Amino acid sequence: MRLDYTKASPGGVKAFGSVYGYIMQSGLEDVLVELVYLRISQINGCAYCLDMHTRDLSKKGVPLQKLALVQTWQEAGDLFSERERAALAWAESVTRVADTRVPDEVFEATSAVFSEKELADLTMAIGLMNAFNRLAISFRRAPEGAQAAKG
Repeated sequence: MRLDYTKASPGGVKAFGSVYGYIMQSGLEDVLVELVYLRISQINGCAYCLDMHTRDLSKKGVPLQKLALVQTWQEAGDLFSERERAALAWAESVTRVADTRVPDEVFEATSAVFSEKELADLTMAIGLMNAFNRLAISFRRAPEGAQAAKG
């Protein structure tokens, strides 16, 4: 690890934790949020977050088949609900905002499935996970699974 940001800036981590706490009580389904977090972490290549969210989803009873297909959710048929598919599409577009500019058609499709509050909360969750990914990647935070293997 390059730097332990949790020790270097505990107040900043606590502030991020407050946003995380808000998201988890916002009314969005926790599995949906975790699937979004997993997909964002796949896009960004964050090993620490991939490990954590895969474990969390597994503990919540999400089947391995579904976990294995998150990155190809568009091809997974009805394995993902309409809300999950809309959330994953939105997460991909917002995460890649520099390339996508988040097109109107993605907004319209997502708005058809989520209320305004839900969409605002989902977008905050996406921003938060992108920030967490950038911290973990930049400072080389090792996945818990890799740490356990060393031990």
